[in-house]
Amino acid sequence: MLRYLRTGVVASAMLAITMLAGPARAGSDPAVQSAVRHLQLEWERIKFEIPEGSEQTAAMNALGDEADAIGAKYPDDVAAQIWDGIITSERAGMANAFSALGLAKRARGILERADKIDPTALDAGAPASLGVLYYRVPGFPIAFGDKAKARQLLERATGNAPNGLDAWYFYGDFLYSQGEYAKSEAAFKHALAIAKHPDRPLWDTNRRLVIQEYLDKLKGKS
Repeated sequence: MLRYLRTGVVASAMLAITMLAGPARAGSDPAVQSAVRHLQLEWERIKFEIPEGSEQTAAMNALGDEADAIGAKYPDDVAAQIWDGIITSERAGMANAFSALGLAKRARGILERADKIDPTALDAGAPASLGVLYYRVPGFPIAFGDKAKARQLLERATGNAPNGLDAWYFYGDFLYSQGEYAKSEAAFKHALAIAKHPDRPLWDTNRRLVIQEYLDKLKGKS
């Protein structure tokens, strides 16, 4: 029911969310940084190197258990909370109808807490990831989806992260889904103009490929 973070041509979310490339504003403790970096790299490996299916789902669920433990251990670290939220969102996108909504609600709660800690951290990772949830999850009475709230969150994310690749990608994706093609094209072009992230080539390359696919689809529409 809620495979809102997975499409053939559109890279998912969350999150990924982030997903989000800027250094953590919190997490000066080397142990926290190492733990968060592990989550980031494992998410990329699972997301982009394991084909969709039961193996990928199992790997993401296992990573989710790690993310939950790290988030619980470092409740005041914004990076740990953002990545726990991103991975929980990803799990929701892979889950069956019975489990998906519960995971999506849980991701929302984690990301709302992260947003209160620091809405600018990890290239506005919290509001960007929340925005994705609100526009990809079904609305009332099925779930909590809300296009107006999604727009507000994504506009805040891009305002807080002018050089945030994912913030601009997801904003462009949202605008495309709303039929706002000229604005969507402008957002995607802004995203491609952002400097590449040499420390995260797997994520950076895959995200830009999807953005270019969107721009190709937008030819003649905007």
